Amino acid sequence: MATASMSCGVCELRHITKPSIVWCSECDEGLCTECQEHHSLSKGTRNHKVITITEYTKLPADVLMISQNCSKHVKKYQFYCQKHECPCCSKCIVEKHNECRDIVKLDDVIHNVKISNAICEIEETLVEVAENLQKIRQHQQDNLTTLKESRKEIEKEIKMTRIKINNHLDKLQEDLMKQLYAVEEKENSKICQLLSSLEKKEKEIADCQRNIINIKQHATDLQVFLSLKK
Repeated sequence: MATASMSCGVCELRHITKPSIVWCSECDEGLCTECQEHHSLSKGTRNHKVITITEYTKLPADVLMISQNCSKHVKKYQFYCQKHECPCCSKCIVEKHNECRDIVKLDDVIHNVKISNAICEIEETLVEVAENLQKIRQHQQDNLTTLKESRKEIEKEIKMTRIKINNHLDKLQEDLMKQLYAVEEKENSKICQLLSSLEKKEKEIADCQRNIINIKQHATDLQVFLSLKK
């Protein structure tokens, strides 16, 4: 299993701590400058493919956790059981897969796996999903823009409606005030006419009262009697 340690694995066995500069997936360990040089020249490891530590750390965590060797027997995977869909070392074949017929060499299974249909399908699916997500994101961004524009338009309509209502209320107030003043003027005229008439009647009554007094004081009894008959 890949380790998160960035120290040289070979040096750690000698209780020496040195930073790794490359990672060998087949050896499942990091190598310092000196060990990497020996690793590239040694007959058993010269064909191992190594990557820089920078490249290694770019790999997803779940990929880094995938072991290159059998965890039970600590031996390199060499075979693949198609029935159980699992890699096997030579001891696994003897102990657990001796009756399995679909055992093939692991190298044959993983040959050109990076350009296999499975990888291509995954890549195509990811591209399609990414494009769909981009379309959805763009659509939602457009929705935000549309929402903002709609809000502005509705806000404008609300303000215009408020102005119209205010204008209508102003006109209604003006008309009602005109009617109120007209009613006041009409009633005022009626009251003034009535007051004038009452004043005239009061004057007539006062004249009659004076006449009665004068008649009583200065007219003869016959004149008073005949005046009452008129």
